[in-house]
Amino acid sequence: MAFEGLSEKLQGAFKDLRGQGVVSEKDFEDAMRVVKMALLEADVNFKVVKDFVATVKEKALGQGVLKSLTPDQMVVKIVKDELVEMMGGTESKLTFSPSGFTVIMLVGLQGTGKTTTAGKLAAWLKQVGKQPMMAACDIYRPAAIDQLEIVGRAVNTPVYVNREVNDAEQIALEAVKEAQKRGCNVLIVDTAGRLQIDETLMDELKRLKSSVKPHEILLVVDALTGQDAVNIAEGFNEALGVDGIIMTKMDGDSRGGAALSVKSVTGKPIKFMGTGEKYNALEPFHPDRIASRILGMGDVMSLIEQAENAFDEEETRKLEEKIRKNKFDLEDFLNQMRQINKMGGLAKIIDMIPGISAAQKKEIDLEQGKSELKKMEAIILSMTPEERRRPNVLNASRRKRIAAGSGQTVQAVNQLIKKYEEMRKMTKVMANPDSRKARNMMRNLGF
Repeated sequence: MAFEGLSEKLQGAFKDLRGQGVVSEKDFEDAMRVVKMALLEADVNFKVVKDFVATVKEKALGQGVLKSLTPDQMVVKIVKDELVEMMGGTESKLTFSPSGFTVIMLVGLQGTGKTTTAGKLAAWLKQVGKQPMMAACDIYRPAAIDQLEIVGRAVNTPVYVNREVNDAEQIALEAVKEAQKRGCNVLIVDTAGRLQIDETLMDELKRLKSSVKPHEILLVVDALTGQDAVNIAEGFNEALGVDGIIMTKMDGDSRGGAALSVKSVTGKPIKFMGTGEKYNALEPFHPDRIASRILGMGDVMSLIEQAENAFDEEETRKLEEKIRKNKFDLEDFLNQMRQINKMGGLAKIIDMIPGISAAQKKEIDLEQGKSELKKMEAIILSMTPEERRRPNVLNASRRKRIAAGSGQTVQAVNQLIKKYEEMRKMTKVMANPDSRKARNMMRNLGF
């Protein structure tokens, strides 16, 4: 999970301060020493760490925070505010051309996932109501054009290709005309990369920039490379001038040093982060939400947004109707499990729930959770349509047949039916929010 190591250490640094009526300067200094080491171990730039710790100390000591009624909470708030500021303060959104047609140029080194990110960005743009098109302008890498075409089909987005021309600048200009002709309002230009920054690469990118006049130049960097990602961002920005950064592979980066350093070092904001392999795994970068996740405060807003994207409005309406009529069946149960997967799986959801500490997250067996979901899906798919819709017909012989068909035990089938019955009872009670039972249930859930 993103920032897992850093999150655990920072939360541990404030554990001893929590609940104390009085926090001494020594307690505070000890906590800040742990914070400093945690940030350095997370591969955050040394100067950024030094400035961060100095600012937190100045604010905490200068404002008399240690003598306040809730010193522990005040210190955590200052740390959170400074983490937010370190990452850029507020969400930095894409800028679109007032004329109605926008060109976005993706740049970066080889191996950062630039072509896949082009597809993810196209999928995100469609989600916000845009009509994107992609242009294959990597004329050097073998199969780069084929790869972008495959990506285009996967996200149902047109791709402009010209295999007869060996000039990225000409292809990009043709793509602009073709996109406008088709009625597309955003063109994503997928450019060539190199194993390292060199003069030839930069000259080509400068010519492309001069020709197509992009409204956004987005640099794609790999979060797993740590401070190398920050150095690459600095090099591209100095040579080309970039408007923002897309940080890929954030889901695999437990340290998070690149994400925390890049804005402070380069002055350029992270605009998006890649959080998985699927084409819907690209999220706008919200510094305040990321800071909340790091400090164990959760990220309710992102959880709500992802739920809204994952759950089909019409399907949700039908489900509510079935719940009201007490007709929640095993097909509905299966659909709910699939929606969890669409939201990124249990790991992603748990990461955004407030109140679950980094240590508690480590105790949750996410791999077991994934295998349980697959097992339950196999069992339900081994049933006949009638059995899914009318679970009350599932007698012993049917359960034995389902177990054999799904490769599971009869006990596993029985456990799934039991879980389904528990959820069905809960949905029946929740369908009547005026009942005392429903109110108690809501209260127990924290509402």
